[in-house]
Amino acid sequence: MRMRTLGRTGLHVSELSLGGLFVSSVGGPFEQAREATLRAIALGVNYVDTAPTYMNGEEVFGAILSEVDQPVIISTKLGGRPQPFDPRNRDHLYRSFEESLRLLRRDAVDILMIHEPDRPGQYDWWTDWTKPDGPAIEVLADLKQRGLIRFTGLGGTTAYELARLIRTGAFDVVLTAFNYSLLWREAAIEVLPAAVEQGMGIVIGSPLQQGALARRYDDEVNHGAPWLSSPRRAQYQALYAYLDDIGMSLAEAGIRFVLSNPNVTCTLMGARSAQEVEENIAAAEAGPLPPEVLQRLDEIAAMVPFRPFEEPFGLPFGRAYRGPGPA
Repeated sequence: MRMRTLGRTGLHVSELSLGGLFVSSVGGPFEQAREATLRAIALGVNYVDTAPTYMNGEEVFGAILSEVDQPVIISTKLGGRPQPFDPRNRDHLYRSFEESLRLLRRDAVDILMIHEPDRPGQYDWWTDWTKPDGPAIEVLADLKQRGLIRFTGLGGTTAYELARLIRTGAFDVVLTAFNYSLLWREAAIEVLPAAVEQGMGIVIGSPLQQGALARRYDDEVNHGAPWLSSPRRAQYQALYAYLDDIGMSLAEAGIRFVLSNPNVTCTLMGARSAQEVEENIAAAEAGPLPPEVLQRLDEIAAMVPFRPFEEPFGLPFGRAYRGPGPA
């Protein structure tokens, strides 16, 4: 497993790392998560990311990592706990972090991120949206000064608001999800350049778009999925045809595409089993994609440069369509 430096933190992390949402009750029974996590660590993964809102992900990681002797870099987040959660309540913020430590079975964590600081109405972290302010910033600084966290971060999904927060220079790491992959490139417009300017570590979440790029859905792409716009349908067909031409699986192309960007420190895999871990790591170890492949993938991505208006945020392949938005 190749290592990359996580921006100005100086931490050396595996370029393929573990995302905590699917190492939880979402991903399957505990023993399956344990097997997947231990297999990943045995193959060189040394970074895990979780959050209070990832179901029981912190608790699962805490139980599994208590069996592991080698150092593992842990990132978790503020947000979503206790209920009802008030992001401007200092006591809520400390209680959230203290519960994270308890569940993770740690005295400290390496990185603490503010969860979705870029989505007003999800968590209203700031009193002034022109700059990060308020108790969350103060709590992070206090925890860092006390040695309970080493570095601070942002974990978000927007393509523009997140970039504005990055440019404040107040954070060490950014996790951006759902907006940098084979077909979705919004983060490349502002988020990634802003993070590079600030010397931040860059972590990509959901490189396979929570399954929409993990395996093929030829029948739905060609004959069903009424929520697919005509441009997106044509784009998927072009991508599938090109991967057939070069003999590469969709998941391998997705992982290798993200890791072909030298500015990306690592990408998170949502592996549900040891077999998926092995497949994802094999893809990463194949190395960056050749320039001619990247050029063709850029051309295919440019067929739909922005999300169509009615496209669900999470593409519901294999599931019932419930209308535009976070379906």
